[in-house]
Amino acid sequence: MSAEMAIDKPQAPKLNVDEYLTTALSATPAELHPFFISFQDLYSRKLWHQLTLKLAEFFDHPLSRPYRVDVFDRFVRDFETKLNQLKLVEMGVKVAREIDNPNAHLIFLKSLLERIPQDKAPDAHVLLLASLAHAKLLYGDAEGTKTDMDAAWAILDALPSVENRVRAAYYKLAADYYKAKAEYAPFYRTSLLFLACIDLAELEPDERLLRAHDLSVSAFLGESIYNFGELLMHPILDTLNGTQHEWLKKLLYTFNEGNIGKFEALAPLFPREPILQENYAFMRQKICLMALIESVFKRGAYDRTLSFQTIAEETRLPKDEVEHLVMKGLRSVSLRLRYLHYTSLTAMHIFIHSLGLIKGHLDQVDEKAYFTWVQPRVLSLDQIGVLSQRLKTWGDKLHKVEDRVAPEVTATA
Repeated sequence: MSAEMAIDKPQAPKLNVDEYLTTALSATPAELHPFFISFQDLYSRKLWHQLTLKLAEFFDHPLSRPYRVDVFDRFVRDFETKLNQLKLVEMGVKVAREIDNPNAHLIFLKSLLERIPQDKAPDAHVLLLASLAHAKLLYGDAEGTKTDMDAAWAILDALPSVENRVRAAYYKLAADYYKAKAEYAPFYRTSLLFLACIDLAELEPDERLLRAHDLSVSAFLGESIYNFGELLMHPILDTLNGTQHEWLKKLLYTFNEGNIGKFEALAPLFPREPILQENYAFMRQKICLMALIESVFKRGAYDRTLSFQTIAEETRLPKDEVEHLVMKGLRSVSLRLRYLHYTSLTAMHIFIHSLGLIKGHLDQVDEKAYFTWVQPRVLSLDQIGVLSQRLKTWGDKLHKVEDRVAPEVTATA
């Protein structure tokens, strides 16, 4: 499918609303007749807000499905400029789902998009553009999807405020696009942003389970994702409980703890997810880095000098692989090496910005790693407990200093 599908612009129809509504009363089920009677009354009285509410109710009615496109094209289009444009687009998107033919589906959305002014209703324009891009994605037009997705973001990013439903439409599109492209880190980030914009109850149970599963897998395989706290605290993970994927939740906690022993215990389950089995080497390296990060994090600011032997024990790596592991964590696109000569000693300092996990330097001669900074993280409850204990210890030290200094201050006063 081409990057930009050829879509013929339909001619604006000549509408006879009274004739259409009269005909519809005899051509639709009796259960829908009250809607058309209300349509006639509200339209004649020009009560556009009330008519919008009644139309939304109609489009939500299960029996309306065969008539939605007809009602939109032959009735709503007559007064669409008088309606709230965001609500109009929401109705249009729902109506478009009833069009099975891909080309007709895109023609419908494209035609509506051309009638929604970007300058006067940018939020509605973004919502519809995201819906059009999502339709293109479903029909295999990845290039056209990306073009529309970027255009939607350019508008959305410039808006001072926008309703969550508009942001949700964009982030859902972006997440599904990155999933199709197997770009795990962007998928992870946009999926969490999508979930932040909606009430989880809005998703069907099957979709909740699928998103929980996909988020878990992307967390493991995302090359820049080393902080699982935000996902671990999200209620969507509870969807995995009692399912065949529940072990993925346990594995997420294992990674967040940097617990290599639990990782190795869960490794026999990896064949259940072939993509994880295929990337086992990457995941093994990732859990080692997580173990290193956790080891540094749980230490105080003045106790972050680790010997290569200590790192080897905590990451379960041979000692001769420790330096490579630390350098991996410290690696940067702007890697800068500085050799400092102390008589016969050479210390290699590595300053890092790429993965953004840790900062520090290595002393190859003394076989020690000096860490000065750890990436800020969303902490689990257990990690918050550790931090709380460290703050308590720090507070106790301050009180001791106060007890020692207070008499001297009193005496001098």
